[in-house]
Amino acid sequence: MIKIKRLTAAKCPVDYAFQRIGGKYKARILWLLKDEVRRYGELRRYVTGITPKMLSQVLRELEDDQLITRTVYFEVPPRVEYSLTDTARELIPAIILISTWGHEQMQHQGVEVMQETEAEKM
Repeated sequence: MIKIKRLTAAKCPVDYAFQRIGGKYKARILWLLKDEVRRYGELRRYVTGITPKMLSQVLRELEDDQLITRTVYFEVPPRVEYSLTDTARELIPAIILISTWGHEQMQHQGVEVMQETEAEKM
């Protein structure tokens, strides 16, 4: 269930949306999950600059907001996988637009643009 208390302060749709997907890591995690299910360790490798504690917190928030699903496999060693919900899949076109805009801005500013495989390891 979405944590209503955190989102009730939103006064407009943009504020509401960014409370759910804003921040340094959420959109990056959603982008990494757009094409495939990923395990916790993969996300740790690909999202650079994030501590294990912060990654766990961000994943919990995305799960609380019903944007990702967490599947636990009770085996030894335990395995946890994350995937997008249908609601999060609706966000992917918006993230693609932001990515396109960012790419254009990087080129305009003379910033080196990474290849897709390198960008996954952000």
